[in-house]
Amino acid sequence: MRKASLGVIFLTVFIDLVGFGLVLPLLPNYSKSFGATGFQVGLLMASYSLMQFLFAPAWGAWSDRVGRRPVLLISTAGAAVSYAIFAYGSTLTGGLALGMILASRVFAGICGANITVAQAYIADITPPEDRSKKMGLIGMAFGLGFIVGPALAIGSQISVEKFGGSARAIASAPGCIAAFLCAANFLFAYQRLPESWKPGATPAGKRTRGSQIAATLSRPVVGFLVVTFFLSTFGFTCFESTLGLLIQKNFGLADHDSARTNAVLFCYAGLIGAFVQAGPIGKLVKKIGEPHLIAWSLLIFGVSMIPLPFIHGNIALSWGIFTHGTGVPWIALLATVAGLSIGSGLTRPPLFGLLSRITPADEQGSTLGVAQSAGSLARVFGPPFAGFLFDRHVAWPFVICGAIAVVTGFVAWARLAGVPAHPAPQPGTA
Repeated sequence: MRKASLGVIFLTVFIDLVGFGLVLPLLPNYSKSFGATGFQVGLLMASYSLMQFLFAPAWGAWSDRVGRRPVLLISTAGAAVSYAIFAYGSTLTGGLALGMILASRVFAGICGANITVAQAYIADITPPEDRSKKMGLIGMAFGLGFIVGPALAIGSQISVEKFGGSARAIASAPGCIAAFLCAANFLFAYQRLPESWKPGATPAGKRTRGSQIAATLSRPVVGFLVVTFFLSTFGFTCFESTLGLLIQKNFGLADHDSARTNAVLFCYAGLIGAFVQAGPIGKLVKKIGEPHLIAWSLLIFGVSMIPLPFIHGNIALSWGIFTHGTGVPWIALLATVAGLSIGSGLTRPPLFGLLSRITPADEQGSTLGVAQSAGSLARVFGPPFAGFLFDRHVAWPFVICGAIAVVTGFVAWARLAGVPAHPAPQPGTA
């Protein structure tokens, strides 16, 4: 049952993230084409995460009481509805289009409990010593989602355009496909996803949201890991929310070309991230341990982030693919994005694996919900922060976030030095 459950939960998260990957790379340039400033683009992208921040702990705690399956089904169905709204908003113009896209992101954020509960699901059915490796399935689903999603976004637009579709049909194609995939995902999960948690087997104490957050952060190692996850997510969110704007400015691309080029880069980043988390992550955890791997991942990310805005070029592209011109800047861009993807890909699995190993079994959903909520909070503040800085100088969000990642990496190296790399499971002692 465990192998089958892991496969189904992976597919459930993967299909959901394909839908996410279909629309996320398009958001910055879509919004800009509707008249949004960099700061407004950041606010729009942050709306999803604000709702997820407000609701993720409640979804996680609820899954501890009623089971993982119903919460996963609700979040998957909600995602389908949100992408349908996004598809409709993409056919409009100006402020009305921005309003509909905002509504789609808000609704998606309210229902966005997939990752939190999927992590709790994996913790339910996996021995503590294997959790970092199995948590890599979530990271691999992220990576693959950002390979398939952007590729489908570009391919759907190309297909509609070749068949003579209108500009509205071309714009709405990615949202329509995302909605269809998430609806199919709901039906698949409804039929194939078993329950992993028996509510009441180990009764979880009912806490208010504030007391749950306070209790989680009061545990030194757990609290530090939650803060680390916040900072790492903050940096990556700043990267993903301004990358499209950066390449548009530094490479002289129009809105149309920059959106598709951004999708290609997301696909490339996803490929790197999926490779890292599908193979090396398990061996690295065994070789150097989760604490050191977390620190190294942050250092790699930060060192790759800082030079990114200083890469300029004047290259020709077709559907986001380099065709001719001087390729050195493009190669440099690919190299830095690869470094970012490696660093980011190495952060989440060991962090959540370590977090789950030092958390009592009956609080997995609640604690992971708080951690995921911290990540959502980072996604609330990250995009507006990056957009605000980008409006003033293109380099600022990348240099500042890169420096934060480097400093956090050194602090994590020192702060987690006393945590054994492979401790025997001792729930509740951290």
